[in-house]
Amino acid sequence: MNILHLEASQGWGGQEMRILKEAIGMRARKHTVVFGVMKGGALIEKARSAGFTVYSLNFKKTSWLFCLTSIIRLIFLHKIEIINTHSSLDGWIGGIAARLTRRKIIRTRHLSTPIKGGLNSRFLSGCLADFVVTTCEAVVPLISRQSGKPLTLLRSIPTGVEAQKITYDPSISYRQKMGIDKTDFLVGTACIMRSWKGINVLLEAAHLLRNVKDLRWLIIGGGHAEIHHKKAKDLNLEEIVHFTGHLDPPFQALADLDCFTLLSTANEGVSQALLQAAFLKKPLIATPTGGLCEVCIPEKTGILVPIFDPNAVAKAVLRLKDDKHSCKTFGENGNKLVTDHFTFKNTLDQMEMVYGMQ
Repeated sequence: MNILHLEASQGWGGQEMRILKEAIGMRARKHTVVFGVMKGGALIEKARSAGFTVYSLNFKKTSWLFCLTSIIRLIFLHKIEIINTHSSLDGWIGGIAARLTRRKIIRTRHLSTPIKGGLNSRFLSGCLADFVVTTCEAVVPLISRQSGKPLTLLRSIPTGVEAQKITYDPSISYRQKMGIDKTDFLVGTACIMRSWKGINVLLEAAHLLRNVKDLRWLIIGGGHAEIHHKKAKDLNLEEIVHFTGHLDPPFQALADLDCFTLLSTANEGVSQALLQAAFLKKPLIATPTGGLCEVCIPEKTGILVPIFDPNAVAKAVLRLKDDKHSCKTFGENGNKLVTDHFTFKNTLDQMEMVYGMQ
């Protein structure tokens, strides 16, 4: 198959990483993949470095007609059979191009937030898409209702993990590097620190438990870290809360945790960090946001807590700290869940099936 990915986003995050990762996987399966990316988008350099043909396009409304003709031209140039759109602007222009050239059009919806109602959803996910892929199960019925598209033409296909790449050296102690005792119960999270990732809630839970002996906290990742450094300092948590900064890969640090938390308040599909922690047999504490509850299953792989509730987080941490049996059971169940349902091979298998549907 000849596949064209269109992306109007200029950023570099989970959405763009999924697109490139999927393209690499499809190329390995002998499919041809071409990119059309917003001028200045970070995906341009990343995809070119990976050996793909990438076109720089202007998806802005003021240039939509020129962009449309450019897409139609490269559809014929590369004999494109399938177009996959990922953001709103490329969804509109790519959808029109697909309809004009009678190509199959797939829309991938990466966020768990609701799409705009009315004509926007009716056209973008309805008329201008033959099939809609989401990255978490929770939004499937919502998009079906808003777009009028039957459930048979929607599917949740999360970005699975490449288990063979989740490796670490058991002889190296990340705790020792951070000055954390090997007997401490270490609670951690890993993310690009954005406003909806719940880092403030984690710090407030740490504050509530600041007098609990042998309890430490590890925050892995970059982003808007300075805000959280200041909050930790204001709460006098500097001796018990440790920031690693960006780690690539983060597996050595994840392996040293006793439990993993992700307290997101919005915008989550099925989190890569949550899947990685589950694969590493870490008991989970998470909010029921987006696709997180597909991995953090209550009393099977971890504990679900309400959003914006540091008291519930503190209670869950204390329970796991005092219950080694539950920690072990949740960890083993999480590893099995990821191995059975959330590998990247499974992601590629399902996307290939969607692409091949007539």
